[in-house]
Amino acid sequence: MRIGIDLGGTKTEVIALDEQGNTLFRERKPTPRDDYKGTLQTIASLVSSAEQATGQQGSVGIGIPGTLSPFTGTVKNANSIWLNGQPLDNDLERVLGRPVRIANDANCMAVSEATDGAGAGMATVFAIIIGTGCGAGLAINGRVHRGGNGVAGEWGHNPLPWMDEEERLFAEQVDCYCGKNGCTETFISGTGFAVDYHRLGGKAIKGPDIIRLAGQGDALASTALSRYQQRLAKSIGQVINLLDPDVIVLAGGMSNVDVLYQSLPGLVTPWVFGGECQTPIRRAVHGDSSGVRGAAWLWPE
Repeated sequence: MRIGIDLGGTKTEVIALDEQGNTLFRERKPTPRDDYKGTLQTIASLVSSAEQATGQQGSVGIGIPGTLSPFTGTVKNANSIWLNGQPLDNDLERVLGRPVRIANDANCMAVSEATDGAGAGMATVFAIIIGTGCGAGLAINGRVHRGGNGVAGEWGHNPLPWMDEEERLFAEQVDCYCGKNGCTETFISGTGFAVDYHRLGGKAIKGPDIIRLAGQGDALASTALSRYQQRLAKSIGQVINLLDPDVIVLAGGMSNVDVLYQSLPGLVTPWVFGGECQTPIRRAVHGDSSGVRGAAWLWPE
């Protein structure tokens, strides 16, 4: 049995999978914010619940909103800031009494979709989360590729490529939480989409409401959606030029915008070197479950 934990900022979820990937147990608990010791206890409690419910002991994989530094062995880049600087893997191994594997939550999503999702059977899967923020993960032959610095896939914190004048102005005026300007995340996250609509003169509303207005023919919402699609296409073109993955998988709130899967293939091609591109762009099969399932699959054998 494989146990996966998705450690989020507001909730922590456990899943137990059998050898075929079938769900044996699933449960969520609130994440104890700003409480590192409480977070360890919550994870231990969820693992215990899964094992008591199934009568089996399992391997444990954990997806976190950050990464383990390969230099210090502690968590870095986590927006759940109470995790940063902590030796999470060592502490959990002590609490659970067994080895654990930890990966960035977007990398877990990539592993999940590479194992039995939208990228099943493909060697190189680039998985993008476009929600409140923008993250990405890379799975090669079904396993996380995290890189020598532990930041592989963090292309959301590269500048948006091939900016036009409006995008350059946007980059100057909208800051990214990482401390830089012009990051891809500020343009193609759900938050960036809403910010752009507001800058165009619309009300401060959320992405789903803008999509609904665009579907009703609202000119301002349609313009914001058109600009969003072009910016996402540029960003994906940049990934293909660098990695040329076998598939691009989309997850997160903006991945539920159906028109993206019709428009993006044609919009991406002009930004790919040579003007040829047949890379499939697919919605994540497991949706919001991809992260926790991928954590379980961090133990592939």
